[in-house]
Amino acid sequence: MIDQLLQGMAMAMRLDTMAMMSIGLFAGMLVGALPGFTTLMAMAILLPISFFLDPIVGIPFLLGIYKGGIFGGSVPAILISMPGTGASAVTTVDGYKLTQQGKSRKALDMALVSSVFGDTASDIFTILMIFPIAYLVMQFGPPELFAVLLMSLIIIAATSGANPMKSMVMMMFGLFLSFVGTDPLGGVERFTFGMFELKSGIPLLPMLIGLFALPEVASVVMRSEKGRKLSALVGERLTFAEFRKCFRTICRSTTIGTCVGIVPGLGQIVAAVMGYSAAKNASKHPETFGEGEIEGVAAAEAANNAVNGPTMVPLLTLGIPGDNVTAILLGAFVAQGLRPGPQLFEEQGATVFAILTAMVIANFLFLIIGYLSVPFFSKLVTIKTSILIPLVIMFSFAGTYVYRSDPVDMLILVAFGIFGIIAKAGRFDVMPLVMGFILGPTMEYAFGQTAAMANGNPLAFFATERIGALAVLIVTPVFGYLLWRRLYRKDPVAA
Repeated sequence: MIDQLLQGMAMAMRLDTMAMMSIGLFAGMLVGALPGFTTLMAMAILLPISFFLDPIVGIPFLLGIYKGGIFGGSVPAILISMPGTGASAVTTVDGYKLTQQGKSRKALDMALVSSVFGDTASDIFTILMIFPIAYLVMQFGPPELFAVLLMSLIIIAATSGANPMKSMVMMMFGLFLSFVGTDPLGGVERFTFGMFELKSGIPLLPMLIGLFALPEVASVVMRSEKGRKLSALVGERLTFAEFRKCFRTICRSTTIGTCVGIVPGLGQIVAAVMGYSAAKNASKHPETFGEGEIEGVAAAEAANNAVNGPTMVPLLTLGIPGDNVTAILLGAFVAQGLRPGPQLFEEQGATVFAILTAMVIANFLFLIIGYLSVPFFSKLVTIKTSILIPLVIMFSFAGTYVYRSDPVDMLILVAFGIFGIIAKAGRFDVMPLVMGFILGPTMEYAFGQTAAMANGNPLAFFATERIGALAVLIVTPVFGYLLWRRLYRKDPVAA
């Protein structure tokens, strides 16, 4: 393992890797700073670029977009009270008040520093924990793997969106879509309706771009731009004394974000709300929160960025995406021939170390690029969407076609785009659908293996002690989150 670590560190220090990470960070911040354009959209549209790059370059490029986009959303959140991403919604509470007080530069500096700190600390935790967890996962057989995947889908359905029943419906539909194609055990065609193009199943990339990019485009088109005013980047810079004053809050929010990131389905918004609520409850002057308290900006940004690293733990060890963005990352891994799961660490250990090391290096680039670029990004909030929308649509279709050069993929893109728009209008979260689609084949294969090993005995799925232990470890934090959500369901920010 030491040899793989050293080899991975050397691979991550390549100039082309750092150059593409820098481009990804800048692109992520750029998109995040545009109101209405989300990190998810940027990841979906730019995903095809990674296919033409070496895995050690392409995956860090996408990670750079991920990290940069989460921070970039704080720029319009602070300057015009319009979060660039959902993860920055809580940042508007105190960030915009600081802008109205003439302290926008101080607020953005705090957002940057706390984001980098939370991201870096959680990445280091990921590196320390991922290989022990991977070693444990390598001891799993088909029953344990099936149990973990099933519980993960239940967790995702329970924690995604406000309505668990809607999430369950979407998850079941995603599982159904995963059955389209050829049966992995018997080789029988299912639900292809005689179409040759569906024999290998529904392609993942057109689905992702259709579900995530096109509905966001439609949402931006329908959203009015009237009344958007640019607040100048003014005021003094953040001082070290102010950072030190907020350091305990940043550490607390980093811990919360790290714990949230490990559990599939929660994501940055939950972490930001929990981090902000914890900071307010622990403060000696909670009445200042919501009135321009810089500690509130630090709490929200440290928490939502601390989610980034730990989401890689379930992704790399079990192939379970922690959120929508890591679902896109999973698509990039698969396209590069790197199937996340226990075998990945045996076969591509150095590559995994390189990607994890690149995550840490990206944070230092993140700090430098963010520090130098904040004045530029602060001017982007008034760019008209009429200029940007055609470019987004063009990149969506071009990226889909480049993936396999198959015109049918364009039809699949449009079909899922229309479905995504309808789902968003009906307040159905598409994340459970994507998770069900991605995890369905692996879960079906593990189920078939277990049934074959047990000669059809259903008790085989509960025959090992590890399954009970896994159930406790996975379900306990989820019940804790559901209890917390019930206690703070009226208004978690104001609580």
